[in-house]
Amino acid sequence: METLDEEVEYNWREVVLPSLIPIVQDPAELDRETGERRRGRDILVAVDHGPNSRHALHWALAHLCRLADTLHLVHAVPSTNNELLYETTQQLMETLAVEAFKVALVTSKARIVEGDAGKVICREAERIKPAAVVMGTRGRGVVQRVLQGSVSEYCFRHCKAAPVIVVPGKEAGDQSVI
Repeated sequence: METLDEEVEYNWREVVLPSLIPIVQDPAELDRETGERRRGRDILVAVDHGPNSRHALHWALAHLCRLADTLHLVHAVPSTNNELLYETTQQLMETLAVEAFKVALVTSKARIVEGDAGKVICREAERIKPAAVVMGTRGRGVVQRVLQGSVSEYCFRHCKAAPVIVVPGKEAGDQSVI
């Protein structure tokens, strides 16, 4: 297992999510949640503009997220200085945050981080210390993964948090989120 150097600086940009999402009342006051479920967990979801990451987000919302949880959306980019890429990704994150609130009543935080996707996800998992790191995969074969590499495989081997890799089914579709 590769240890991440905590002292290394890296570039990132916080995404300001829309204020359309109403603030959820204190989880202790909600009748639906009781006991230990009142404490929210942090769940990190790696997103990009492809259908497999959206499928992974939908899976996380349906099977993992619960009231009072905080969903951390992370997107890795080659450069945080590219305004067009930032604006496109910000729109994606806003859409996903609103969708997450509508489906599972979870609050969201979003971050665009510069660097290699696998390393970025592991670094953010180290920083946030989430209950789970959810990500999609393209479902490529063993030979393709070995030759081209795989972000989900890298995270599976190097993340200290529990990685959840969602393999796409036929319902995930072939269309991009954009």
